[in-house]
Amino acid sequence: GYRLYQPQDLHSLAFIKRSRDLGFSLEEVGKLLTLWQDRQRASADVKALAVQHIDELNRRIEELVSLRDTLSELAAHCQGNDRPDCPILKDLANGGECCH
Repeated sequence: GYRLYQPQDLHSLAFIKRSRDLGFSLEEVGKLLTLWQDRQRASADVKALAVQHIDELNRRIEELVSLRDTLSELAAHCQGNDRPDCPILKDLANGGECCH
């Protein structure tokens, strides 16, 4: 029931894990792995993938910051008491069209 890996296999697995840790998709990891194994590659191809990933990360960060700010604003307007009125639920029910 044990798998035996060659040193190159372990190195490839570590490469894949590090790529995933940096947030690359499985498709991107496949491209990176292909580039890594191609000794004739141009580093420009690798950089282009990295820059594209950075752009995507920045877009996601902006989106998360916006979500956090919206939810923080809604939470600040919620009294958090025993009354049923809640701007958070109103906003959710109205698809973000609720007045605070």
